[in-house]
Amino acid sequence: MRSRAVVLESPGHIALAELDLTDPDHEDVIVEVEHSGISTGTEKLLFTGRMPEFPGMAYPLVPGYETVGIVAEAGPQSTRRVGDRVFVPGANCYGPVRGLFGGASSRIIVPGRRTLPVSPAIGDEAVLLALAATAWHAVSPDQCRPPELIVGHGALGRLAARIVLATGGRTPTVWETDPARRTGDFPYAVIAPDADTRRDYHRILDLSGDAGIFDSLVARISRGGEIALGGFYAERVSFAFPPAFMREARFRVAAEWRPSDLDAVSALIETGRLSLDGIITHHARPVEAEHAYHTAFGDPSCLKMVLDWRNAA
Repeated sequence: MRSRAVVLESPGHIALAELDLTDPDHEDVIVEVEHSGISTGTEKLLFTGRMPEFPGMAYPLVPGYETVGIVAEAGPQSTRRVGDRVFVPGANCYGPVRGLFGGASSRIIVPGRRTLPVSPAIGDEAVLLALAATAWHAVSPDQCRPPELIVGHGALGRLAARIVLATGGRTPTVWETDPARRTGDFPYAVIAPDADTRRDYHRILDLSGDAGIFDSLVARISRGGEIALGGFYAERVSFAFPPAFMREARFRVAAEWRPSDLDAVSALIETGRLSLDGIITHHARPVEAEHAYHTAFGDPSCLKMVLDWRNAA
């Protein structure tokens, strides 16, 4: 069995290739992919060669962990049925080509337990489930006070702000340095950092991925305030100790999402409390993958690029 897949051959070099797939077993499903998203966080670091050492990392690799498709075959122990529409958070089914994270492909073989059934009514926005789960995990509305300040108004920042509001939190302030991303009608304030005079935030969620931002964030928190790191940082994170000491600052690292986070945001979406509208801004065909990845990583107007695999053959 074969599949057409995006292959990151080395940093900066993207190709569309025909790959042999490993044989499925009794717990696996074969998914014919409809759409896959491009991450501007970890995938951008892989593309630029700036990704820190990561388990399973090596080139060539198939990127992508935001995939939606239809189950074409289901093993007897897969817990899925033929015809199910599922979200797939990546796969590793390409033999010598690593799946990191393996979702940018026309056909995927993956254990059924790793998939999540999704409603056909959600459409291509279902690729945003992993990003929404990441935002939920960083906000942690079931465990922590919601952030009063969110840094970054890309796709992840917008979802985080929506989750704060959907779960009853106070309206957050959002910082954004790009003027184009401050433009629009939002139910919260989106401002440039230097336009904000507040110095008493109790909780800040940083989604910028900027390892040099923490001195400025420490200066904005109240005594005992928390800074949550929800981005992915290629460089070493550091900050001056005396200001953090005087404020008794707390730092929390939000790692990757868990299945419970995916369940939580799925429930919000199904009940209409969380909207995914307006996050996907660009679409491309797999044959346009090279251009699509450059656009996703270099065009500020692109919040989320989605590849349409339905006619990839």
